[in-house]
Amino acid sequence: MATPLTTTLQTEETSFITFPPPPDSPQPPAASEEPNTEDRPSGAADAVLKPSDPIPESWTTREVKGIDFNNFKGRHVTVSDLITGMETIGFQGSNLARACKVVDAMRTYRSPETGKEATIFLGYTSNLISSGLRETLRYLVEHKHVSAIVTTAGGVEEDFIKCLASTYMGAFNLDGATLRKKGLNRIGNLIVPNNNYCLFEDWVVPILDAMLEEQEADPECIWTPSKMIARLGKEINDERSVYYWAWKNDIPVFCPALTDGSLGDMLYFHTYKSSPKQLKCDIVGDIRKINSLSVRAEKVGAMILGGGIVKHHIANACLMRNGAEYAVFINTASEFDGSDAGARPDEAVSWGKIKMDGEAVKVYAEATIAFPMIVAATFARPSVPDSQSEPEIKKEDKDEDSAVAFNS
Repeated sequence: MATPLTTTLQTEETSFITFPPPPDSPQPPAASEEPNTEDRPSGAADAVLKPSDPIPESWTTREVKGIDFNNFKGRHVTVSDLITGMETIGFQGSNLARACKVVDAMRTYRSPETGKEATIFLGYTSNLISSGLRETLRYLVEHKHVSAIVTTAGGVEEDFIKCLASTYMGAFNLDGATLRKKGLNRIGNLIVPNNNYCLFEDWVVPILDAMLEEQEADPECIWTPSKMIARLGKEINDERSVYYWAWKNDIPVFCPALTDGSLGDMLYFHTYKSSPKQLKCDIVGDIRKINSLSVRAEKVGAMILGGGIVKHHIANACLMRNGAEYAVFINTASEFDGSDAGARPDEAVSWGKIKMDGEAVKVYAEATIAFPMIVAATFARPSVPDSQSEPEIKKEDKDEDSAVAFNS
């Protein structure tokens, strides 16, 4: 005969409410007993209280210290004060301070034999020209602080477009579909009205017509990307433009992907307008030119903001001389996807793109934050004249040396 359902429930209920008696509570030692270190678990004690190796004497300058603003009572804190105070602050603050030292080294180098300066390559992505960092970049070109530029198509056209119409502050969270309906393009938290590109077409197409006529009239007229950009810089005739100053100061601007942007759109449309004639652009001429700049340089420095083609194009030119002597990378990319953008300087050393004894640092930061501070503390600092000797970059400042010290 089956057990009644009520009995089963009672039996199950009884099994859930029966608990074993609690263990006896441990009693504290009597007050008169002396504590005995042998009573603690030896494995845990050894793990927690592991003694350190002796600290090397060379580490006396590496104590972690930040900025003590009490030292600036009664006066303004300058950018140089801030950067100096960040040398031992740790993390990316220390890398930023080290980047300033590397930039100072490349900009103040003079050959003891010839007096020649270092050749400095400046690379940046298009979004930085779209941003207000454009004014910082223009300052460097206007005052001849760099020898050559590498950028993208957007990094070229956005400079000219800003001379024709404004870019505006927006927000990162603006709805894309709504913006598209209104003819507004978003670059991060910046807004570019699409009408700006219509104005760009109106401005650039007559120049392309004239360039085509010159090409057809003179068989020796061979346009390269750098020659095209110089021509546009001349035609814009606007001191707000980076490329106006590049043209005026004879600083070449290399753009290996010139067609990858609005300028490419204009060149595409122009092929229909000028058909069957076509404007021709020789990229081989520019690769010879940039590599020759690197090979013939006394020393080479590279300041590269962002990644992608601008970073590698400069690095590959430096390979032609078995590496740059100085390099500063500023971007937010991680190395763990194997991308060139994320690669640390030491990876470039393995390829021969930075010299084995070169001075290089990567700052993991967004360039609109970091680069104005670097320029303010170096190129724009009037109190420090160019010298015949390089600023001292302490060996212990290098991340790689720190890794060796800890791993040995």
